[in-house]
Amino acid sequence: MTHGSLPTPTLHTARLRLRPFVDADANDLFMLHSSARVLRYWDAPPWSERARAERFITACRQMAEEGTGARPAVDRLSDGAFIGWCGLTGWNADYRRASLGYCFDDAAWGHGYATEAAHALLRWAFDTLELNRVQAATDTRNVASARVLEKLGFVREGTLREDCIVNGEVSDSWVYGLIKRDWRPSSEPASAR
Repeated sequence: MTHGSLPTPTLHTARLRLRPFVDADANDLFMLHSSARVLRYWDAPPWSERARAERFITACRQMAEEGTGARPAVDRLSDGAFIGWCGLTGWNADYRRASLGYCFDDAAWGHGYATEAAHALLRWAFDTLELNRVQAATDTRNVASARVLEKLGFVREGTLREDCIVNGEVSDSWVYGLIKRDWRPSSEPASAR
């Protein structure tokens, strides 16, 4: 795969649709990222102005144009509601690797949506982009996020001590990696019911 544009895919799962962000998503995106509860373990404080959402959507388009990543919005099929996003960033064509990230509305927590969305994006990454490695990091206190990564087959590879300081609070991060040969694409994750 050569450097160049990498159109954000539209992917479907049993309960979700992953699709490129559109300008109309700005309000929902701002609601998501301005929630202190949603961003409790995030590496940056909650957003305070709506312009941040517009910049985020622009950045998603730039990543697609530059071929450095894909960050689709995630809608629930049952009601069409925007519930969050899932992304692969820092895509390196030479090393065939990228970093996974996701953010979901707290009302959508506990239903396996993050696992389901990430599984679809990983399948696309390993099959279409021929990635060899995907990595992810999470705050060591974020048990739910660690569980999502482990359900997807990620292996905890180490701890970054005092990796982030947000609002004066120092935190450690766990680093996870998933190698293509360890990826199980055929089975949907057990939690995706």
